This record gives sequence, C-alpha cells and structure tokens, in this order.
Amino acid sequence: MTDIVLTIDDRRYRVVSDRGTDISLPLDFHGDQPAHFGAPPATAAPLHVGEFIGDTSQGGSCNCETLTLVPHCNGTHTESVGHLATPLLSVSQLAVEALIPTLLVSVEDEPAGDCGETADPRPRSGDTMITAAALSAAVQRSGHRPQSGLVIRTLPNDPGKRARNYAVGAPPPYLSSQAAELLVAWQVRHLLVDLPSIDRTHDEGRLSGHRRFWGLAQGDSLAGQATRPEATITEMVFAPNRLADGLYAMSLQIAPFVTDAAPSRPLLFPLEPA
Repeated sequence: MTDIVLTIDDRRYRVVSDRGTDISLPLDFHGDQPAHFGAPPATAAPLHVGEFIGDTSQGGSCNCETLTLVPHCNGTHTESVGHLATPLLSVSQLAVEALIPTLLVSVEDEPAGDCGETADPRPRSGDTMITAAALSAAVQRSGHRPQSGLVIRTLPNDPGKRARNYAVGAPPPYLSSQAAELLVAWQVRHLLVDLPSIDRTHDEGRLSGHRRFWGLAQGDSLAGQATRPEATITEMVFAPNRLADGLYAMSLQIAPFVTDAAPSRPLLFPLEPA
C-alpha cells in the first residue's frame, strides 16, 4: 500500500488509501435512479449505424450504447460557476488536487418558519432548511475545523436517497442564506450535499445559495464577476452511515466533460495519526 501523509491544521495524518468509500450514486441506465426537477430519466440504447447494432443480445458483435442524461438531475454531479455565468467555465478544469482535506458532518433540517434563519426567496409553508446554526453545531461536535472540502449528510440518512423522485412528497431541504454565507466564511471550496440542490427546487430562478457560494451577485451573469470561481458544488451524493463524522481525504473525480456540470465520483479515504 502506498504511504501518503497529509498535514491538516498542523497535524500529520496517514491516508488509508486502500479503504476508500465511493459516495456517488451509481447511475443505472436500465434501473432505478434519482429524479429531480421533472427531468426525464437517464437512458441507454444500442448504437445503430447502418447494419451494425451495438447489442450482443441482438446479434451485434459488441455492446455499444448511446447514453442520454441530464447531469444536474440524474445523479451525482459537480457544478462550476458556469452553471450561472458565461463564458463557460468547464467543471473539468476544477478540483484538480490529488487529495482534498474534507470534513463530513451530519445535520437535521429544520422547519423554515421555526429556525430563525432566512432564504431568498422567502420560504414557503412546509419548507425545511439546513441552517447555519445546525452546521456550526455539527462542526463543533466533530472536534475539527472546517476544511477545504465539506460533505453535508442530512438526517435521517435512509437508503431511499439513492433513487428518490424529488417531485413526489415533501420538497427537499435546502440551505438557508446564513448557511451559504457561513460556508464562504469557512472558506469551503468544495461543497458536497446529499440533496438534489442547495437551493429550493422552484425558487423563481434566483439560485441564491449557489450565488452566495460562488460570490456572484443577483443579476451578475459573467464568470469574471464571481469572487470564488474556483469553488465547486457537488449534489446528490450518499454518505453511508458507517462513515463517522470527521476528517477524510477526498479524491473528487469529475468526468472530463467541457460543460458546467458533469457526473462525478467523490471518494473519501479515512485518516490515521501519522
């Protein structure tokens, strides 16, 4: 096993590189998958070119499928500020660090009307939010400082998140304005959540949480206006309960698509004192 040592907050840690946990959602093009914002499911079909068919079960010489997906809605994906601004900043140019010091914390959402925090636009009846107060308490419980990477696991952490249709039932939680501002104050550069979006699903197109995180004011539409263009947001992860809150080394693997969002595969590696 390769011996990798990281220094985090003046402490040395050995990366347990043979015990990584993939916290992405496997995207099954032929089975159950998560759904968000009314987007169609990701699909796969055999390639047809002339007499060739890319399906061995139909007599083809090999399997070769055409894949159709909406990265923002069909599973784990990482976004750049190009989600909101032009010219396009390809997400494949970001998170190029080999290993990113990352803190995993677990939080419960709170009824928006009772939490004392706000959102833009104003929360609706029945909305729930991930608050700055809950994040602060979770970080304090972890016994560590916020890191460049932060994974937010919402409770309860049921396996149904792996293939949830977010258009059905209660709307998913989202970050309060204060929570988004706190992440910036903590200098979190790579945010990962197990939600379909850090903003309310239907928020009048404001995406205020995204804008706060990237440092892009309402109305600004140029990537050069963002104060944090190097930051990334990864949505629809799933951190299994066997992973304790605390410090990890993360490899954030992003498909090399030249686009604002691409499927991604975050790996968390445990750390040991070195």
